[in-house]
Amino acid sequence: MTKNRLYSETYMVGPHSEWIVFLHGAGGSTATWKYQVEQFKGNYNLLLIDLRDHGQSKQIEPSHTNYTFDVITEDVMDVLQMHYIKKAHFITLSFGSVLLQDLSIKYPSLVASAIFAGGIFKANVWIKSFVQMARFLNVVLPYSWMYNIFSYLLMPKKRHQRSRKIYKIQAQKLTAQEYMKWVGLYGEFFALLNRFFYQKISFPGLVIMGKEDYIFLNAAQSFVCNQNHVNIVVIDHAGHICNIDSPEEFNQIGYNFIRKHSYLSADFPTINAQ
Repeated sequence: MTKNRLYSETYMVGPHSEWIVFLHGAGGSTATWKYQVEQFKGNYNLLLIDLRDHGQSKQIEPSHTNYTFDVITEDVMDVLQMHYIKKAHFITLSFGSVLLQDLSIKYPSLVASAIFAGGIFKANVWIKSFVQMARFLNVVLPYSWMYNIFSYLLMPKKRHQRSRKIYKIQAQKLTAQEYMKWVGLYGEFFALLNRFFYQKISFPGLVIMGKEDYIFLNAAQSFVCNQNHVNIVVIDHAGHICNIDSPEEFNQIGYNFIRKHSYLSADFPTINAQ
């Protein structure tokens, strides 16, 4: 059965309440946020989205042979417009942080504040190696095997087991063909990271990283050092998917940040696209 819109879930407080939009990472789904919903749903309207091919967003029309960031961001904007969302807080994870970077450049007035969990900010040698490995291994290995390899590289410790399990279940919903369409974004992906890394952000931002996120932490710290309106919090005993590894600490940090940056009580500046 084909669909013309991404699958989404909403938790409503009321038509005049502020919105939080959740964007998961590659291989994830709305289930990524299972430990965050209870924390936020009593005070904010929540919108959780399954990106194209993920979760329940299957066979979305129009279909595309190759994906671009224009395709992915317009998918998301279509859902936001359906709910008449013109401004929102965003909580993102991993690749979702890159998608938010693209959204904030294309739609400057949209982002009231942003939390980048396990944020990706620079195409270092590790990230480039991951992409090249993904393209090569897809030829010789089943996608499920590939994902197991990458999940252990990103989340190697025993205490990351819950994160690996949740993401493994969700990632199995992608076919190898769908996965390769996302890998095909790598050219735009690297260009976008390079642009955003050196761009000064004027909306309030918070980067939340796990101390055991060995692939992305250093780049996140370097990114924040160049920003005036973005801070970073590093959670001990958490890895790349820090919102699942340490949900209580993540929720408290995130809730305090968003409460501080209410967009109904103040008109915050937005990103200056360069």
